[in-house]
Amino acid sequence: MKVVLASNNKGKLRELGELLADHHIEIVPQGKFDIPDAVEDGLSFVESAIIKARHAATLSGLPAIADDSGLEVDALKGEPGIYSARYAGEDGDDAANNRKLLEALADVPDEQRTARFQCVMVFMRHAMDPTPLVCQGSWEGRILQAPMGDNGFGYDPLFWVPGENASAAQLPAEVKNAQSHRGKTLRCLLEQLAARGY
Repeated sequence: MKVVLASNNKGKLRELGELLADHHIEIVPQGKFDIPDAVEDGLSFVESAIIKARHAATLSGLPAIADDSGLEVDALKGEPGIYSARYAGEDGDDAANNRKLLEALADVPDEQRTARFQCVMVFMRHAMDPTPLVCQGSWEGRILQAPMGDNGFGYDPLFWVPGENASAAQLPAEVKNAQSHRGKTLRCLLEQLAARGY
């Protein structure tokens, strides 16, 4: 089965491709079909993931997988949340987003800097699928006072993982994938796809 990934993110494409290879599912990025990014006007991770999957399925004619993920910081009432990638304004400017987050938490003590990464992933058989598969995973941690580590992307250098005594950006890929919000969500999706006979 060929499935369009509602993203052009090379890291996501590689990760999904490896995990779905044993399921005889070929993942193709939406860019291969010249599909532009969807207008993400949903107010939750679930809505945004469904919007992206429906958009890609509509324009490709194929089943689609989309995810939406972000960081929720308790002291900021869940911000940056669905706006994580564009928290500082420009989409995907990790350094600016991290600076803004540190500024917002400047007066917050360590014990009140609790946070979690959230990920919602959706699989739609076609654009009008009335029962899309929806999986969700989270990863608990807290926000550091300064970045640590060079691996990963996004907020990983600021996200402290207590059980590993390291930031997400200091973890080897296999350790991160075993614990992360996206890894949990992918495993859930694989179970759901298998239950449906894919």
